[in-house]
Amino acid sequence: MAEQVDRIIEDLDQSMKRLREAMRDIPIRRGSFKKTHDNLARDVAQVVTMLDAARPVLRKN
Repeated sequence: MAEQVDRIIEDLDQSMKRLREAMRDIPIRRGSFKKTHDNLARDVAQVVTMLDAARPVLRKN
């Protein structure tokens, strides 16, 4: 289970990097996309932090 959590965290990290690169081509204030992006980034960071904290619980003994 911990390996799946590692994979999920890596996938989320790569997805957020791709989104950041894609944002370079979008005008900042278009349709309040920047605010939506910032909220998403904050929420994803919280999920990643919670998954990382739960990793020891999910390891098999």
